[in-house]
Amino acid sequence: MSGDLLAGAGVVVAAASAAAAILLPPSRWRAAAMLLALGLAPLLVLADQWDSNQVADLRDSPRRLLVLTGGVAALTAALFALFRRRPELFALAVIATLPFRVPLHAGGDQANLLVPLYLVIAAGVAMAAVRDLGATGPIAPAAAHSRFPWLPRLLAAFVLLYAAQSLYSEDFSQGLQNACFFFVPFSLAYVLLGEVSWSRRLLALALVVVLAEAIAFVLVGFAQYATRELLWNNAVIRSNEFHVYFRVNSLFWDPNVLGRYLAIAIILASAALLWTRARRLPLALGAVAVVLWLGLAITFSQSSFAALLAGLATLAALRWSLRWTAAVCAGAAVVAVTLALAAGESLEVDLSTDDKVNKETGGRANLVSGGVELFADRPVWGYGTGSFSPAFREHVAEGRAPVSESHTEPVTVAAEQGLIGLAFFAALLAAAFAVLCAGLRGLMPGLQRGPPAKDADSTLTAARAAVLAAFIALLVHTIAYAGLFEDPITWVLLAAGGALAAGGREQPPASAY
Repeated sequence: MSGDLLAGAGVVVAAASAAAAILLPPSRWRAAAMLLALGLAPLLVLADQWDSNQVADLRDSPRRLLVLTGGVAALTAALFALFRRRPELFALAVIATLPFRVPLHAGGDQANLLVPLYLVIAAGVAMAAVRDLGATGPIAPAAAHSRFPWLPRLLAAFVLLYAAQSLYSEDFSQGLQNACFFFVPFSLAYVLLGEVSWSRRLLALALVVVLAEAIAFVLVGFAQYATRELLWNNAVIRSNEFHVYFRVNSLFWDPNVLGRYLAIAIILASAALLWTRARRLPLALGAVAVVLWLGLAITFSQSSFAALLAGLATLAALRWSLRWTAAVCAGAAVVAVTLALAAGESLEVDLSTDDKVNKETGGRANLVSGGVELFADRPVWGYGTGSFSPAFREHVAEGRAPVSESHTEPVTVAAEQGLIGLAFFAALLAAAFAVLCAGLRGLMPGLQRGPPAKDADSTLTAARAAVLAAFIALLVHTIAYAGLFEDPITWVLLAAGGALAAGGREQPPASAY
C-alpha cells in the first residue's frame, strides 16, 4: 500500500513539475521543474515495472545495465554538447526522431519506446537548464506564452489532470506509463520548441528532414510489399495471411501510424508546393507527394486517407476559397454516401444488424458503443486514465476480447476521464485552434475578401498553413484511430504553430534558440 501511495504521489509530482515548466518563464525555478520532471519520469516507470521481464533481465545483468546506462549518458552528453554549439539543431533533432520507436526485447516481452526522442529532449532540457541557471538577468519568455496564455495554461492543467485521474484508475500502471512516457516528456519538448526562432532556413530544413525520412519509410514499405514480409508485429503479419490485400508498416509498428506520418508529410509537401515561388521546386515536391501517396496506399489505412483529405481540404480553403472548398467537400460527401448506399449490395456491405455493423467496421463499432456505456456508468470522472482496456473487459465485454483503446479519441477520453476530462479536452482543442488560426485572415488568400498582403512572407505563410492543416489531419485521424496527445507530433505542431503565430520572442537573448 505504501508503495502505491508513493507511486501515486510520484506521478502527480512529475506531472506538476511538467505543468510548472509549461507555465513558468525561463528562470531557475523553471530549470528546477524541468530537471525534476525529467528525472522522475524514468524512475517512476522503472519502479512500476520493477518485476517485469525487461527490468528483471537488467537487474540480473549488472554489466548490461552499466553499459546501457553509460551509453545513454554518453549519447545525451554528446547531444548536449552539439546543441550548445548549434542550438538550432535541437528542433531538427526533435523532428528527425519523432517517428522512431526502438523495440526493446527482454524475457519474451517487447516494448516500443521513443528512445531517440527521449535522449534529444533530455539534452535539450540540460541545455536550457544550464542557460537558465547561469543567466545573470531575466530572460524574456517566448512571445507565444505572452500572446496566447490560455493554451499553455490548459495544456498544463490537462497534464496535471491526466496524472491525478490515474490515481483511481483500474489500471494505474498504464496511466502512470502514459503520463511518464508521453505527457511529461512531451510537455518539456513543447516548452523548448516554443522558444525556437523558426526562421525560413530552419523551416526549410525541417521540411527536408520530414520528407527525406518519409521517402525512406516508403522505400522500406515498397520492399515489404514486394517480398510480402514485415519486420515485426505478429498481429499484422497474421492479419495479412487472411486478407486479399497486404498491409505494410515499414519501420513502424502499426500500419495506421505509418499512414498517419505519411499523410502529414504529404500535407507539408503540398503546403510548400502551393506557396512556393521557386520555378523547379513544385515539380520536385509534386514527385515526392506522389511517391508518398503510393506508400500511403499500401498501408490500407482508411483513417490515414481521411486525415489526408481533411488536411488537403484545409490547404485548399486557405489557398483559394473557404466557401468553395466547403461546398465541394459537402457535395463530395453527399455523392459518396449516395453511391455507398446504392452500391451496398454489390460491395457486399451489410449493416442490417449491430453485429454486422461491428464486423464491417473491424470491431470499432463495439469499441465505441462500449466506451459510451462506460461513460454512461461514470459520466463525471470516468474510470481513470489508462483504464479503458480493463474497464471494457470487465464491464462491457466480460473478459472476452483484449483491447487497449476505443480507437476514437473523444470516446476514450469520455470513458477514462468523464465530463471533467472531456471539458478540458474540448477547451484545449478550442485554445489550440485559436492559436493556430490567429491572424490567418490577413495572410491566407482563401480567407480574404480583398487582395492578399503584399509584404507577407511566403515561407512563413506556407508554414502556418501547413501546421494548421497537419493538426486538423492529426485530429481527424485520432477520431478514427486514437492517441492525440500521446503522439509527440501534436505537441510539436502546437509549439511551432504558437511560435509562428506570435512571431518569435519579444526580446530574444543572444543565446536563444
